[in-house]
Amino acid sequence: MRKVLLLALPLLFALLPVAALSADSLVKFVGGIGVIPISNVVVAADGTITVARNVVRTVNSAGQIWVIADLEADVQSDGRIRVDGRGLLLGGGNGIGTNANAKVFATLICEAAAPFTLRSTNLAGVPLAANGDFQIDDVLSPAPEPVCASPVLLIRNAANLVWFAAGIVTNP
Repeated sequence: MRKVLLLALPLLFALLPVAALSADSLVKFVGGIGVIPISNVVVAADGTITVARNVVRTVNSAGQIWVIADLEADVQSDGRIRVDGRGLLLGGGNGIGTNANAKVFATLICEAAAPFTLRSTNLAGVPLAANGDFQIDDVLSPAPEPVCASPVLLIRNAANLVWFAAGIVTNP
């Protein structure tokens, strides 16, 4: 028994740095949702139509449908963020299937109710590849609080600041 314990101790100590690194993660997102610009349509009895734009925590949506094939993001407690996106492309209109020459940045919002703090990467953004792939490796400003109670990650257009994709949180 003592031999097993002595042999296992170096392995345990070797794994501690890996555990410490994963503990530094504030929130992770796996998978993405493309924007549908309209969140609600109401037709009144008199035929009046009211359309509600898909606004998420004060951030307006893009005016056209966008799709995203995949997204993974990891936000560290110190504000460092890494986002890998795949296939962020127009899902409608004359430019369907293209990247619309867009540049993107990420915004993390932790509050469930207003007032919201928009913690963003560099607003200049990174260009989408022709197939819609992108990588963001940056630091959020302002830095997040130690707890992100209601995380929302938006991928936004650098040209007009609207959102066109969102991450799916895996560990709130």
